[in-house]
This record gives sequence, C-alpha cells and structure tokens, in this order.
Amino acid sequence: MPVITLESVKKVYKLGENTVHALRGVSLDITAGEFVSIIGPSGSGKSTMMHILGCLDRPSEGRYLLNGRDVSSLSRDELAEIRNKQIGFVFQGFNLLPRTTAVENVEVPLLYSRPVMPPAERRERALKALAAVGLSDRADHHPNQLSGGQQQRVAIARALVNEPSLILADEPTGNLDTKTSIDVMHALQDLRERRGITIVLITHESDIAAYGTRIVAVRDGVVLNDTPNIPRDKLEEVAQPVAMAAQ
Repeated sequence: MPVITLESVKKVYKLGENTVHALRGVSLDITAGEFVSIIGPSGSGKSTMMHILGCLDRPSEGRYLLNGRDVSSLSRDELAEIRNKQIGFVFQGFNLLPRTTAVENVEVPLLYSRPVMPPAERRERALKALAAVGLSDRADHHPNQLSGGQQQRVAIARALVNEPSLILADEPTGNLDTKTSIDVMHALQDLRERRGITIVLITHESDIAAYGTRIVAVRDGVVLNDTPNIPRDKLEEVAQPVAMAAQ
C-alpha cells in the first residue's frame, strides 16, 4: 500500500474576482521508503501540493489517502492528530525557539502528545532523535551557538521525534550555503536508507532535487515529468524537462 495516494486532486482558490487553479487533477503514488523530490518554479503548484500532503489544506476535488486512509474530509482535530503523529515537517526557516536548547526544541512536538508524556521520556526520545542526525554533542546548545546546518539538523530531529512515517521538507536548503546544503541532504538520505522513512522534498533547484530517488516536476498545476531513480552522474539525461519545470 502506498504511503501517499493522490487521485485526480484539484485545488482552486478564489482571489477576489479571480479564480486560481493551483492543481489541475494531480494523481500520484508514493511508496514507503521513497525519497521523492517535487520540483517546479514559483506558481507551479508544488507548495499547494505540500500543504495538501501535510494535511494543512484540503483538495477542492479528488482524494488524498495517507497510509490508506482518506484524509480529505477529516475534522480539524483529526487532521491535527495526523500532523502530530504521522508527519514530520522541515521548513526553509528553521523555526527554532531561540531561548531553548537543541534538545528542548526537539521535545516541542511531544508536549502535545496524548496521553501526556513524562518529562524523562520526552528527553530520552529527543536525545535519540538528535543522535540520529549526528548532534548528540550539541544537545545543550542554543540556536545562536549552532551553525545554519546544525540548526536545520535540529529541525530534522524535531520532525523525527514522534517517529512519523513521512517527512515533508519544504525548501530545507533555501537558507544554506552549498556545502551545508549537501550535508543536510546527506542527512535526509541517511534517514531514508537507515530508517526507511518516506521523504517528500519541495525544491526549485535541480541539483538538490537530484538527491531524491525520484523526481516529480510540476508546472501550471500538473505533473510535467516523473522520473525514478536518477543517479547524479546521469542527471543530464533528464535535465531538460526538469530545467523547464524550474524556470
């Protein structure tokens, strides 16, 4: 069973007198353990797709199944529970609390767990998540004591702490330099390879998209190209349609 299934998903927004067709009937399956990069320019629909995948928005038409469950018509409370337990989010901005340590930042999602989790268990799980991204020795550091790459890895640990089946990463390297971006992408690859976590990455950069096991290029609300398992040394063979989507 796929982790993600989109069936003819459409999303229409009303902006005053204007109608915006953000998604125009997207169908997509993503199976467990895939690392799927969704690439496209501004206005392509990739961010709208991310919001729907993250249960932050609903399709205007079509169905979205997460782990076999149709989430398109669930209540706000049900969607909030799914976001907390089944999905981990990583954003371009690290969104760390500046006056709390790395381990305390990672603990934040656990504060909303029901039943309430004991503090010792929260800390143990947060330290385990930091270890998974190679930051055990930075647990008691505050964000201003960490590099940009380390802050993003804290954000990844925070996404991991509830042991989700899916991580959604929205432009996670957008605020990072090239070397740090590579380190972060390797951390995401390592999580998929060692822990089998399904990762969906949103990006407009073809070199970042190439870290995925599959590249889905979108433009004008439709899937332009869907290419599986592209080795980096053969990226030029599919570079043209991907480049078109990113323009």
